Amino acid sequence: MTIKATNICCSRGPRQVLQDVCFSLTSGDCLILRGPNGVGKSTLLRVLAGLSQQSSGTLELDHEEIAYSGHLDAVKFQLTIAENLSFWAGVYGTDTTAQVIAHFGLNDLADRYAANLSAGQKRRLGLARMTLSNRKIWLMDEPTTSLDAEHTGLIAQSISDHCFAGGIAVLSTHLDLDIPSAKTLDLLQFIPTKDTNTSIFLQGSF
Repeated sequence: MTIKATNICCSRGPRQVLQDVCFSLTSGDCLILRGPNGVGKSTLLRVLAGLSQQSSGTLELDHEEIAYSGHLDAVKFQLTIAENLSFWAGVYGTDTTAQVIAHFGLNDLADRYAANLSAGQKRRLGLARMTLSNRKIWLMDEPTTSLDAEHTGLIAQSISDHCFAGGIAVLSTHLDLDIPSAKTLDLLQFIPTKDTNTSIFLQGSF
């Protein structure tokens, strides 16, 4: 299992936000994307997930092995926690719902409707889906948002376990997570020049 990005350029609308991003990952690797708000972390993750298209460069990865967690947690508010995870188990063809509920400390909330969960509880439900997916590549945008210290540690341990088992994780976060195998990639080094953005804007204006 590998991910290889070569000279990836990413845009939001007419504006290029990242230029010539390069990295290579293999089974067991965890890559943490760093940089200030607005630098392009979410944009790059969406490109990796196949939800957006890079403006140039090449990307090599198996999209069939991707599980993606964005700012929204793929939660169906009209279903309970157990029903949400049962739905995703059907989508992914897995049967580990009970184990995942227990692992994320959701047993006491299993029958609660997602609409009535706190922000942190919804986040845990959304991240439980990642484990349930049995996919090898986890792409996670700010996975610890709204989580307390205990559950932040649980997420970090889950990512570590996933990579130790041969998976790959790419995530954005401002926190220092305890993930021994993690590498970091500062996206500030890939900010395009002003002239590049001006050129893209002019091309999109005609």
